[in-house]
Amino acid sequence: MTNSTDSRRPSWTELLREVPAAARLLAAQLHAHPRIRPVGSQSPVIVIPGLLTPDILTRPIRLALGAGGHRTWGWGQGFNTGAKRRKFAGLLDRLDRVAWATGERVALVGWSLGGLYAREAAKRRADKISAVVTLGTPFSHGLRDNNAWKLYEAVNDHDVDHPPIRVAADQKPPVRTVAIWSRQDGIVAPASARGRPGEADEHIEVRCPHNELVSHPDVLKTVLAVLQRQ
Repeated sequence: MTNSTDSRRPSWTELLREVPAAARLLAAQLHAHPRIRPVGSQSPVIVIPGLLTPDILTRPIRLALGAGGHRTWGWGQGFNTGAKRRKFAGLLDRLDRVAWATGERVALVGWSLGGLYAREAAKRRADKISAVVTLGTPFSHGLRDNNAWKLYEAVNDHDVDHPPIRVAADQKPPVRTVAIWSRQDGIVAPASARGRPGEADEHIEVRCPHNELVSHPDVLKTVLAVLQRQ
């Protein structure tokens, strides 16, 4: 159930907690992923980074998924600087190539802004996607229910409500869609990342800051469990 605390943007105090979380995310690049038992060959997965982050920062979750038997790819387009026609077309091209090469449907895992890319890609390539998993993605209650929208607008030539690609953020893709969210998120309002009933098929709460949603052991195990239920 949504309450007023869940719906508001995280406070400055909550946002400041993301600073040490970012340091832990960087440190996680140097450490092994948590011990994971392989469960055999699983689905191909593309992991899409968040705002102003590149594939290297999603390395912990891709390593964990690989240890669990999945074949993983980054999005292969450098930093995610916002909603760009060229980068969205590039994601669709990578999705087409991975689906063709593997002969299987592909799971999309999107961190923060990357989750909006994943949800929109699934609306255009539903026949090639097995599932969409979003990690702290602000797809519900408005695209300004977060502490990143001003930064987004500062590095783009459009505002968050008028991106150059067609976006219906709260409209659920026609594939299995799982929203992973945290009350400890210092960037995105919990209600925005969780969504209302009908905006995702499952809503799963984890306990970590926004900046650790691709590296925290509990999140990695949660995503693995979600993808094993396909």
